[in-house]
Amino acid sequence: MADKPKFNKTALKAQRDALAKYEKFLPILLLKKMQLQLVLRQLEPVLEGKRRELEDIVAGIKPWAGLLSEATIDMEDFLQIDEVRIKKDNIAGVEVPEFDGVLFKEILYSLFATPAWMDKALQVLRRMVAAREELRVLQEKEALLREELRTTTQRVNLFEKKLIPELKENIRKIKIFLGDEETAAVGRAKLAKAKLVLKKKEVAYA
Repeated sequence: MADKPKFNKTALKAQRDALAKYEKFLPILLLKKMQLQLVLRQLEPVLEGKRRELEDIVAGIKPWAGLLSEATIDMEDFLQIDEVRIKKDNIAGVEVPEFDGVLFKEILYSLFATPAWMDKALQVLRRMVAAREELRVLQEKEALLREELRTTTQRVNLFEKKLIPELKENIRKIKIFLGDEETAAVGRAKLAKAKLVLKKKEVAYA
């Protein structure tokens, strides 16, 4: 933040240098803010689409509910996640996660000892789990971007509404002070010169 300035040429230069630095950095912050806003707007329909996809999958599982509840096999054993694969991306200087798939633990089962619908049900249930994990990663990505946008907006406001106006006002005050000092110095010099001339005249007439 801009400190209370001293009223001299050194302080004037320091204030001007600080102002130049902030005015140079402000457009970068504004660009970052716009990039984050754009990405977040683009992310909204992606999130909504993934929520609907998950809802549709869950709705599609409902007809299987009776069979799944009566099954002698615990389907949760086959839905154990071995790894949620995540890639990293960089958006406007923010490292964010990108979903890259789900790997399930491989559990062998006998085709002859399990119901005929087992393969189809397992496929649908794994799609549900994968969609749920992808939605979770998307929500994490959104949260990171929104936090960065909040921080960037705060910095933009600080620059635009406080630091830059304060520096400009400091520069104005210092320039007025130095101008007044210069005017006063010129006045004193003229007065001293007039006194000297007067004194010389007095000496000449003595």
